[in-house]
Amino acid sequence: MPWEDVLKQTSDILEEKAPGVEITKIDFEGPLIVIYTKNVEFFADHPDVVKKIAQTIRRRISIRPDPTMLMDEKEAREEILKIVPEEAGVKNIYFVPETGEVVIEADAPGIVIGKEGQLLNEIKKKVKWAPRVVRAPPLESKIVKEMREYLKLVREERMEILRNIGKKLNRPPLSGEQWVRIVALGGYREVGRSATLLMTKTSRILIDCGLDVAAVNHEGPWSGAPYLYVPDVWDASDPENPFKHIDAVVLTHAHLDHSGLIPLLFKYNYEGPVYMTAPTRDLAAMLLIDYIKVAQAEGKKVPYESKHIKEMIKHTITLKYGETTDIAPDVRLTFHNAGHILGSAVAHFHIGEGLYNIVVTGDIKFERSWLFNAAHNRFPRVETVIMESTYGGREDFQPSRREAAARLKEVVERTVNRGGKILIPVFAVGRSQEVMLVLESFMRNGELPKMPVYLDGMIWEATAIHAAYPEYLNKDLRELIFQKKENPFLSDIFKRVESSERREEVINSPDPLIVLSTSGMMNGGPVLEYFKHWADDPKNTLVFVGYQAVGTLGRKIQNGLKEVLMSHQGQPLKIEIKMDIETIDGFSGHSDRRQLIQYISSMNPKPERVILCHGEENKCIDLAIGLHRRYGMETIALKNLDALRVK
Repeated sequence: MPWEDVLKQTSDILEEKAPGVEITKIDFEGPLIVIYTKNVEFFADHPDVVKKIAQTIRRRISIRPDPTMLMDEKEAREEILKIVPEEAGVKNIYFVPETGEVVIEADAPGIVIGKEGQLLNEIKKKVKWAPRVVRAPPLESKIVKEMREYLKLVREERMEILRNIGKKLNRPPLSGEQWVRIVALGGYREVGRSATLLMTKTSRILIDCGLDVAAVNHEGPWSGAPYLYVPDVWDASDPENPFKHIDAVVLTHAHLDHSGLIPLLFKYNYEGPVYMTAPTRDLAAMLLIDYIKVAQAEGKKVPYESKHIKEMIKHTITLKYGETTDIAPDVRLTFHNAGHILGSAVAHFHIGEGLYNIVVTGDIKFERSWLFNAAHNRFPRVETVIMESTYGGREDFQPSRREAAARLKEVVERTVNRGGKILIPVFAVGRSQEVMLVLESFMRNGELPKMPVYLDGMIWEATAIHAAYPEYLNKDLRELIFQKKENPFLSDIFKRVESSERREEVINSPDPLIVLSTSGMMNGGPVLEYFKHWADDPKNTLVFVGYQAVGTLGRKIQNGLKEVLMSHQGQPLKIEIKMDIETIDGFSGHSDRRQLIQYISSMNPKPERVILCHGEENKCIDLAIGLHRRYGMETIALKNLDALRVK
């Protein structure tokens, strides 16, 4: 059905199901159809009407108050502060015009709500905005605050973008023989530059678009990039808009090997949506901005500019876990928890009217961690799973989280007892926060002596973003923070390194200390400054807690490198590596072989086919063989540029 007919059909059904209700506008907003009305109460009192309309037109619907009904934001803020008691501890009030909501952040949300919702009702009657109360995050995130302000600033432009996305999305699917095809664009039989193209007769969906942080040399836009210039993706006949046939981009999580080249699409005038969770949007923006900053500081070329990151944000549509939406005329998407990092998602694609189902795991942890629940693996239907295999080799069995914590404790004790310092290279997102939780617990319980833990790079800001999205953390951690009032991230052991001067002080400190610093694979970032000064002292220890990709300095040191040539203040510097080198695998955000096999074995119904990716060649092949022998299902370790028809 053409998009004009979709809007007309919606209008006709409203006349039938809600006679006499004043509808002021019906419009597209990405995958949503938004109905603006001056009678919001009618729909609140008759939810069955909304449900029937959505079922008839087979689209997601949002009922919004007509903007003319809403009180001026400044006046509304003043009225809310008059109504809400001071002891509620209101920290912030911000407005979301797109939804007609006012979000009230407070230390005591229950006081804002009032007995049986009395105060909320009073606020709604007075200001007409729909109040939503959330607990104020214990750490203020600069990125979250700037994101809200930016989206408000570009609201009109964004609404036009979403309107156009909605029109394209609501075109009729092509008729005739239907088929589904997968094209491996990057991250197959390797780790880095993850990218997969999902093709149907009608649609093309790009899943992830990362860069290879180990191989990238910044010599051009395609350095360390997936194979985006193949004809399935790139339209060579239109160099101004070569990605015009891509219907949507889906980002599973924020790490640069999955998100790092999405802004490049906008450099080449991609106009479509990018689907991700809200935490992924904020974390990806943080990491992408930092990537540009670090590359420029090191005198390297960057394949895009900060304005292209802003374009990505304008085109981003966020989804919650479990929320299903149309992303193309014949494809629906649902995100589920992946257990890897904050906001990471397993993407479930439902194609056609029951034609085919594909699950793309992204990076998963099929084990409850200190931060997250185990990755979701229950789906109504799934025929093909595309799964990571970072630790899929036959010998890849990791210790438990408890064993990893005990090992870290032993390494810290040993190093401190001999008067050394501990340097832990980490990704800003994920491993940093888990290591912080473990160290804080040991020091709080007296199992380790109290000492400063310095956070360098983007770790502090990433931790603040975690605090802004408590609903994505596991139940135990939420209870510890909000009910027991014991927020481990606020411990006084954690110290922020916010300047080069402060970094110099930490480097030269005579006291025992721990430094968590980016980048996690030692291919750049502030971790190298500490390494340059501490590497030649056998009293110190370098601790790897995350995956080290082939070709990175971290992997070379893990493999026994004893000497490295680096640059210091523009001059070559030869460094002898005499510090202890330790690897503690149990902190990984990736599943080991046992967990990957369990992820598939506990699926019900089981998939017909498993495609392995995101692993070194031998890991992908080993896991493919293991799964096939155990379950008899078709397993494939695709190579980059391979294409496979799955339906």
